Amino acid sequence: MPRPSQKDQILAAARRLFSDKGYHGTTIREIAVEAGVLSGSLYAHIDSKEDLLFEIADEGAEAFLLSARAVESKWQDPVDRLREGLRAHIRVVADKQESAKVFFHEWRALSDDRRKVIQSKRDRYEAHWRKWIEEGMAQGDVRRADPKFVRLCLLSVANWVYQWYRPGGEFTPEDIAEHFWVLLFNGIGTGHPAACELLGEA
Repeated sequence: MPRPSQKDQILAAARRLFSDKGYHGTTIREIAVEAGVLSGSLYAHIDSKEDLLFEIADEGAEAFLLSARAVESKWQDPVDRLREGLRAHIRVVADKQESAKVFFHEWRALSDDRRKVIQSKRDRYEAHWRKWIEEGMAQGDVRRADPKFVRLCLLSVANWVYQWYRPGGEFTPEDIAEHFWVLLFNGIGTGHPAACELLGEA
């Protein structure tokens, strides 16, 4: 296996530090030390610390977009797309925990033009989910509700996996996705009057 390039080492160091300490809490010197290079050497590969943040956030954005496109091309039924989309989303979080965390939490530290690039990709990714949810509602397989809250519920649960997932643990990303899917799609209630009243089914 080829040795990572110096740029790859720098990016890997920035991922770890931005994920652990946050973008603003990380210095260029810390990135250099983590990467095993002199601080001045970093500037042979980047113009600023923000270059690293943008590259890492964009890496996360592209991974999620690629997963959504793959789901859309393979599955036609909207419920299948939602289920497989959840599985694919959790797989990205599990495989790219550091990049995903930076993508979720640090991208707003980017300057305006770069933040708009990431925001556009986030919007495009969420549009896939909105489409699948609305199509599921239209065909009667997804309960009528505000699509925004359905999407927030599904993705918020999936996003938080990075906090506790550990490779080689008891559950694979696919196991986790399946457990979440069963609970989210079917709900945790069994017809309690309070839930029925809230949903207008009393």
